[in-house]
Amino acid sequence: MAIRTTWNITHRCEHEISHDLSHRPADRRAGFARWLAERDCTDCWKATRDQDGAGKSEWLAAKRAEEQQAALAWAEQFDMPPLDGPETVLDWGQRCRHQLVTAAYTALVTEGIWEEAEWAALEEKARTVTRAGWWIDQRDAEGADLPELLDAAGEADFKTENPFR
Repeated sequence: MAIRTTWNITHRCEHEISHDLSHRPADRRAGFARWLAERDCTDCWKATRDQDGAGKSEWLAAKRAEEQQAALAWAEQFDMPPLDGPETVLDWGQRCRHQLVTAAYTALVTEGIWEEAEWAALEEKARTVTRAGWWIDQRDAEGADLPELLDAAGEADFKTENPFR
């Protein structure tokens, strides 16, 4: 028997909407459906957002500020070094680093098979990459790919520093 892909969800706003969840892994559909049920439907969410006086740009600015605060608190908590690069991209780089490293921890340690000692070594390697642009370039990467990405970053730095090797 095939696992269903379409879910009829009654949202918090009491609108019932049929959602196609076929793009999600079969074992994550039920949980995502429960999560959707705890939220307003898209139309109501947009209407509420607009009624609060916050247009899209104001809402996005508030969201970015919230993400930035979380990234700064995380960097301080885990002793991450400041990033280098143009002033205009430093905040973006910090948010990207925070999102990728926390996604990697979830994928590799929380949901994966890594031990804390393995993670500590990877975290130390992540501290060596301080170029904001590198983190921004990796913003769409999967968390589980971070070890390979950091290995490649180390190789690129080595080749740049020692072009004759």
